[in-house]
Amino acid sequence: MRLLTARNVVTGGLLLRVCMLFYGLWQDAYMTVKYTDIDYNVFTDAASFVWEGHSPYQRLTYRYTPVLAWLLTPNIWLHATFGKWLFVACDCIVGVLIIRINQLRGTSERKAAAYATLWLLNPQVASISTRGSAESVVCAAVMATFYAFQRKYVVRGSAMFGLAVHLKIYPIIYALPLLSLLGNEAFTGFKQPPSWARVRGLFNSSRIKFFAISASVFLALNAAMFGIYGQEFIEETYLYHITRKDHRHNYSMWFLPIYLRFYSSASVAMGLLSFIPQAAAVAALGLSFGSDLYFAAFAQTFAFVAYNKVCTAQYFMWYICLLPVIWQYSSRQLVPAGLLLIGVWLGSQAFYLRQAYRLEFLGENTFVMLWVAGAAIFIANNWVLSQIIFSQQIVPLFGASSHSHASDQAERKKNH
Repeated sequence: MRLLTARNVVTGGLLLRVCMLFYGLWQDAYMTVKYTDIDYNVFTDAASFVWEGHSPYQRLTYRYTPVLAWLLTPNIWLHATFGKWLFVACDCIVGVLIIRINQLRGTSERKAAAYATLWLLNPQVASISTRGSAESVVCAAVMATFYAFQRKYVVRGSAMFGLAVHLKIYPIIYALPLLSLLGNEAFTGFKQPPSWARVRGLFNSSRIKFFAISASVFLALNAAMFGIYGQEFIEETYLYHITRKDHRHNYSMWFLPIYLRFYSSASVAMGLLSFIPQAAAVAALGLSFGSDLYFAAFAQTFAFVAYNKVCTAQYFMWYICLLPVIWQYSSRQLVPAGLLLIGVWLGSQAFYLRQAYRLEFLGENTFVMLWVAGAAIFIANNWVLSQIIFSQQIVPLFGASSHSHASDQAERKKNH
């Protein structure tokens, strides 16, 4: 009897999260340091306002779409942990999609299940959703978008993309690799037209459909929210994140410079300037690796998070959900090369968390060391991403190279 099957891995991931959920209830009840993330309390308060017919933005620090508050209204009338169960369900949906995506690319069920453990049996991922972070909802929407396009369901994929961008603005960066995919001959079934007609070919039916449907869904949701909540919705959900200044320490090396100039206009300018290297890196990666949708998305997201002016552990989920889909195309084996990358990535975070602990619990002035730790995380992330890029085989979703990779896998499997 094989233990490494898709059903067993998904079941194991679910059981892990159920255990962590119940442990979290115990810790919240009996320990000073709570298991539940403060964001979950913000979500619940916003849901309470919505349930009573008010704006979710009456809850200070709620900076999300009202759709999320609506989804979590059962926190009020059913049970306070409903949202956590919803996030756990989305975690498992992501896991199932990872398995299906890998199988669709020619990977055996056993290997697909093995790669899915990087998400489903990852304690860091499980802790984030069970503590009450909503990132798994966005990850599920993003992975569903990619899976739909991989199945050539343009309408469904475009609609999911519009929803994903509404839920969280960052998935807009995937427009570049998606447009590249939609221009692929193997996807459209048409050869590229010659000479000047190629310009006209840029606006093929798939790309036009993608733009029209995704924009319609995004604008329809925004229009509905604006109609109910007015300008407040635009300001809190979108504009706030452009001029955001966070006085709380976080993994970003931008934290201390912004913190020291928090009440001056220089901090706003600094925050806006931080978008320049971030946008340049994300665009360059999207254009460079656009032929491989999943790797382009992974590289873009990794850079987006590393260069962001605010960075927390929740953001790591945005690219961890893509790691099980791209790892099989890396020339690096998990042991020892892969573990070295993971060790550097985790080690830089551990260095930061040590300084944060000294500040928060011991009352020591470690602000300079927090900035040093943030810079170390930035350097480590750039090094890790460069190593991943150098060792990655770029495999388009459609075309000869994709089929040859699947054939190579089948041949290796036969030989073993």
